[in-house]
Amino acid sequence: VQLQASGGGLVQPGGSVKLSCAVSGITLDAYAIGWFRQAPGKEREGVSYITSTDDVTDYADSVKGRFTISRGSAKNTMYLQMNSLKPEDTAVYYCAAGDDPPGPIATMAEYLYYLGQGTQVTVSS
Repeated sequence: VQLQASGGGLVQPGGSVKLSCAVSGITLDAYAIGWFRQAPGKEREGVSYITSTDDVTDYADSVKGRFTISRGSAKNTMYLQMNSLKPEDTAVYYCAAGDDPPGPIATMAEYLYYLGQGTQVTVSS
């Protein structure tokens, strides 16, 4: 199974960026998908996920109302639309897939066990 995130870069505060993830080796519709991020000197944290059943979504409090996760219309793709970006959003972002998390965003790491290569997002003026 391979997951490859792309779309990162340097963005000004208040700007937007859309991350993409291309997945191979599994049929993505059958899996929950999500995004993690890891900032320098910090632990990896769950950002958002969407379940395979009912497309239920959840977001970290720090990104609610600004980020949107979605499955792509193209097979085996997923996206993270990030708006109103802040310097504290600076991190390496990783896409992931696995089983449906049972609830809180904190459970993502245990259930989304396929993790891809990351893409750097830097929010700075």
